Amino acid sequence: MEHDKANFGILLHDVARMMRVGYDRRMKPLGLTRSQWWVLNRLYFLEGARQSDLAAELDIEKASLGRLLDRLEDKDWVERRPDPDDRRAKRVFLTSRVEPIMKIMREQAAETNAEALASLGKAEKENIIKSLTRIRADLARLYAPGGQSGND
Repeated sequence: MEHDKANFGILLHDVARMMRVGYDRRMKPLGLTRSQWWVLNRLYFLEGARQSDLAAELDIEKASLGRLLDRLEDKDWVERRPDPDDRRAKRVFLTSRVEPIMKIMREQAAETNAEALASLGKAEKENIIKSLTRIRADLARLYAPGGQSGND
């Protein structure tokens, strides 16, 4: 078991899982499920994304995203609008009604991040962010369509 404690992938997965659990607890009083807050969070950064692109970004099936968006539309937190360039596609937008929820979500995310990094010094925090950003970019290049996946 000692080997697992030093395995980068396992450590990264465990840290991410623990942060999600902590954030889930913070979102529960708002009545948000993990899937709902995840969609809202991604939309915050991808405002107006095509529904199919959002599904790909979230790594979920289009039908599953459609059901999630239905529930978020029922709360008047998101709206789907026709894509002006493709009449078959819909674009997804946050509504003004969700702004207070998004503000709380952002504050709680900052607190969750602060808790996770509390024992690190400023330089350590900067280094871990730089390293993870570089790793993410390397993996994005490696596994991008047409990239070297190691299975060629």
